[in-house]
Amino acid sequence: MGGEARQVKTKLEEYASIALGLRAHGEGRSAGSGAEAGDDGEASVALKSSTQTEGIERMPQAEPQIQAEALAEDAWLLRFGATIDVAVNARVHAAAVRLQASMAGVECVSAYASLLLRFDPMEWLDEDGRFSGRRLRDAIDAAVHQASALEPALREVVIPVCYGGDMGEDLPDVAAHAQFSPEEVVARHTGVPYRVAMLGFAPGFPYLLGLDPALAMPRRGSPRRRVPAGSVAIGGQQTGIYPQALPGGWQLIGRTPLRLFDVTADSPSLLQPGDGVRFRAIDEGEYRRLAADA
Repeated sequence: MGGEARQVKTKLEEYASIALGLRAHGEGRSAGSGAEAGDDGEASVALKSSTQTEGIERMPQAEPQIQAEALAEDAWLLRFGATIDVAVNARVHAAAVRLQASMAGVECVSAYASLLLRFDPMEWLDEDGRFSGRRLRDAIDAAVHQASALEPALREVVIPVCYGGDMGEDLPDVAAHAQFSPEEVVARHTGVPYRVAMLGFAPGFPYLLGLDPALAMPRRGSPRRRVPAGSVAIGGQQTGIYPQALPGGWQLIGRTPLRLFDVTADSPSLLQPGDGVRFRAIDEGEYRRLAADA
């Protein structure tokens, strides 16, 4: 076997060691599942690589342990918990801010309870010129657990929504399911703060945590072929906003005139993971005026 082939084989064995070591310790479902598996216990980035063969190292901390899984030679998945939970999601966003501030050149993609970390393997070599999982792990651990000076600043975005009628044709069904009047549904939907847990499904689609549990409703049995852009909807225990005209099965309760995603803008997505959101009820006249300016 040539030198280059041996080097590739060694790298693959190292990444397999990381992933297999974590799975043997109890890793759960695959990346992107939304409700990722993890362990309760000490807070440390638990990794296994060729430089760490004596088991999975832990450093005692106050928060639950962060599990890590190597997905590719330039990507690791950090798991912060096993549930869709506001507190767990807040840890994900805080970690993303700290990692990007402390580790030059990394890219973070947030999900409900996990964080995809993309990096350049050539920046994490040991003295022998090989990728060092230990160096990367230690840098992640130091960044995630640094002082709270880098806590993310909460940006709050107010979303105007015209509820009911042609804009939200499922509002009567949601009201009947919750045993409220449509007016009470609107009051409850606009009466609480939300947090953008993640973007997904389509560019700019925000999954929002914070929905009043009384408004939770299953998705439609038969999805629509086309949901209008800007539609505000409820799906299970979440609320979200369709950024473009898309197929979808969530319950439509209103529509915003704001553009959620504009590929020509400096920041194409109006909302970002970690943002705070509040909804404001408007009438059709204001909807038309705002839509003309959008």
